[in-house]
Amino acid sequence: MALRNAVLAALLEGEASGYDLAKGFDASVANFWMATPQQLYRELDRMESEGLIEARLVQQERRPNKRVFTLTEAGRHALRGFTAEPSRPTAIRDELMVKVYAVDEGDDQAVRVAITERLERSRGKLAHYDRIRARLLGGRTEEEYLAATERVGPYLTFLGGRAFERANIRWAEQALRILEQRASVTR
Repeated sequence: MALRNAVLAALLEGEASGYDLAKGFDASVANFWMATPQQLYRELDRMESEGLIEARLVQQERRPNKRVFTLTEAGRHALRGFTAEPSRPTAIRDELMVKVYAVDEGDDQAVRVAITERLERSRGKLAHYDRIRARLLGGRTEEEYLAATERVGPYLTFLGGRAFERANIRWAEQALRILEQRASVTR
């Protein structure tokens, strides 16, 4: 998947600056797509030159002027084309998994530290997602929210992100228990 598709999808929320998009990536699509701000700004320039988005300059008094972007009809058409394409299975490329795979020949303690770091990051992300969920629901039940919201896609991807972090937490806790049990046997 190209970064442009993630940007087009993010702009479905409405007009946004590059800064807003970068922040929004952290809050919305970071659970399935990562991009540095530099990559994002380069892609915005390309997409504008291709007519997929358009920009307007917003004058600001105490800050530098900024460009805000919106989808064009060509951008919406490109996004519809992307959503119609078959999806390819995701391939996991995770350095930690290689270290865990080799733990029997490597530094057991270093691998446990790395798993613990993953566990803490996942717990932090899950807490962040829970705050987003509370804000989205605003005291409503999930059913009430889903009945009233215009767009269900952001909520569904948010649910996927929560499930991913929960799975990371369960795996890390289990892996640490197993490694600790094995270490206590060999002591």
